[in-house]
Amino acid sequence: MSQTRLVCLFVGIIVLGTVLFPSSARAVGISPTTINFGSVTENTASTSTLVVTNNTRNGETLNSVLSSLPQFAISGPALPLYLPAHASASFQVAFRPNSVATFSGSLTIATTQKGTQTATVAVSGTGMAPALAQTYVLSLNTGGLGFGNQAVGTTGSLPFVATNKGTGSVTISQVTATGPGFSIGGFSGAITLASGQSLSLVIRFAPTATGSVSGRVSVVSTATNSPETFPVSGTGTPSAQTYLLSLSTGSLGFGNQAVGTAGTLPFTATNKGTGSVSISQVTAAGPGFSISGFSGAATLAPGQSLSLAVNFAPTAAGSVSGSVTVVSTATNSPATIQVSGTGTATTQTYQLSFNPAAIAFGNQPVYGSNSLPFTLTNTGTGSVSISQVTITGSGFSVSGFSGAATLAVGQSLSLTASFAPTATGSVSGSLSVVSTATNSPATIPVSGTGTKPMISVIPSSVAFGNVAVGVANTQTITVQNPGSGTLNVTQASLSPTGFSLSGLTLPLSVAPGGSASFNVGFTPASAGSLSGSLTLTNNATNPALSISLSGSGIASALQLSVNPTSLSFGSLTTGTSATRSFTVTNTGNSSVSISQVSASGTGFSVNGITLPLSLAVGQSTSFTATFAPASAGSLSGSVTVVSNATNSPLVIALSGTGATAVSHTVSLSWTPSSSTYSGFNVYRGTSSGGPYSRVDTSMIPSTSYLDAGVSSGQTYYYVATEVDTTGTESGYSGEVSAVIP
Repeated sequence: MSQTRLVCLFVGIIVLGTVLFPSSARAVGISPTTINFGSVTENTASTSTLVVTNNTRNGETLNSVLSSLPQFAISGPALPLYLPAHASASFQVAFRPNSVATFSGSLTIATTQKGTQTATVAVSGTGMAPALAQTYVLSLNTGGLGFGNQAVGTTGSLPFVATNKGTGSVTISQVTATGPGFSIGGFSGAITLASGQSLSLVIRFAPTATGSVSGRVSVVSTATNSPETFPVSGTGTPSAQTYLLSLSTGSLGFGNQAVGTAGTLPFTATNKGTGSVSISQVTAAGPGFSISGFSGAATLAPGQSLSLAVNFAPTAAGSVSGSVTVVSTATNSPATIQVSGTGTATTQTYQLSFNPAAIAFGNQPVYGSNSLPFTLTNTGTGSVSISQVTITGSGFSVSGFSGAATLAVGQSLSLTASFAPTATGSVSGSLSVVSTATNSPATIPVSGTGTKPMISVIPSSVAFGNVAVGVANTQTITVQNPGSGTLNVTQASLSPTGFSLSGLTLPLSVAPGGSASFNVGFTPASAGSLSGSLTLTNNATNPALSISLSGSGIASALQLSVNPTSLSFGSLTTGTSATRSFTVTNTGNSSVSISQVSASGTGFSVNGITLPLSLAVGQSTSFTATFAPASAGSLSGSVTVVSNATNSPLVIALSGTGATAVSHTVSLSWTPSSSTYSGFNVYRGTSSGGPYSRVDTSMIPSTSYLDAGVSSGQTYYYVATEVDTTGTESGYSGEVSAVIP
């Protein structure tokens, strides 16, 4: 095929030379050989370039370039013009028709070397009438759209069309909707409409609350009648359950991604409906695209989201496009995302990486040992051979490498570093890997600290002093570790009977500089002195630390006291009540058991205590006495506390006065906001600004109300609302207050 084209081209050149230059076909070249300007508007110009070339080894003189018709004008360098061997000269040929007609003429080129030679170029063109004046008019097919009733949480759509009714192109730059819940669909950016062309658009209505809503659609363009607008309206009604799945994006672009590598872009699927939505399938179409984050069926409650990701791992260079599809029980299933990316060529790399990038053993007891794993990974694009793995630093060693190993791309080798210090103090070193990677030898730092624990206790001895027979006394012991290693207490030996331990769990570990506390108790079984010891077995330099213990048992004393010893309630309105509290304390040296607490006297009661109740030494309990007079007059009574204390029973005197209740009312009135109303509601609160509670049980038909449900000594705050003939309740009125004496 290529040979056929070569022959035809050669023949064409010979024929062309024969037509232009019958007497000297090879001397001068003309390009092009014909010029057709096509249609050109009357009295306007169209230009074309004419090139004259000297094809000989000798100089030529270009004498003239002449047009046969005035409609074809020639401009260029001044003539005559000398053309050296193989030189060229360019001329501009302009076609300016002066009437609506077809023009045909010729250009004559005259040259001189050994005599005069001429060549001609055919020129042609057609003059056409000027176009009519352009008009730019954009027309909308509606003067207004009404959605009627639309359930809250759902979306309704109504179409409309924008049409270019002018003779010139019109560019639409903006389509917007105002009004709550209204939005535009079908417009993704600036668009140009040719004459007669239309654009189909959609106005959507998605109410978020009930009630009537109005708005306006505006179309901004280059038309002379821009902007074009029309009103829209709709009414939000109570919503039925909806099932709507929304994706966080409509498209994802990976850009350039090297072949053999993978990129990831996240997206989310959110349940924007009012009912649960189950996702059954998430798939990716297109070479190199895949999905992660979806392990199977997933159910999303309203408002709940699922985090997903699309991956792009190109296997060849070039642009790739695809899509992600999410299949669910939503009414808009399947939901899709467009994805794209470009695979780029990669050059082979040889790279070895550590994980982790440093090995830190932290504190390690002297003569102990600890091991930490690490991995070597080929993160390049070509295989890497490992020939040596070494580690430096006192006490460090490495295991798991038996000799030469070759890692394919992405392959890892698991090794272990160990630290066995022989002395206290910080140690540092490095781990080195020799390989065929370009970053060989690859090294990471290693570190650790040899430690030794120490032990000290506060206090170093415990003296309980005098303790009542049968009563437990406890003191706290704190174990401290001032050393550099972890302290381990493995055993606690306590003697003799009468001493006890609590709060100590063995083995006990205490970090360097740390501490731990537990309790030692003394419960004497009889009167007299007692001594003993607590021995703590540990791993510190003092492996058997002993703490001396001592105490004396004394005869028990059972004693209770009360505060206050009497309560006065003052004057209370009959039908109301008041509460006062009092405290009973064990002021003896032994536990006391309370078996009975009772109140006497009209209108008095006691509560807040569960019996029987035991009080430890120094322990207190509080309970309350209540006075609720049923009649007017002075009243008295008492609370009696029965226990095993030597001063039982304790008696607390009570007194109070009953007063006759006084009733109060609040009179309210207001002015309606309109003459057409069905009634009113009154709301009351105890704080300015609310919250308020409705007072009336049924709608108030008049413009006044008498509130009898108020109490003495209280301030109340009132607001009112008006209910119209449709049953719609207005917002709160201004607030008024009433102080009850």
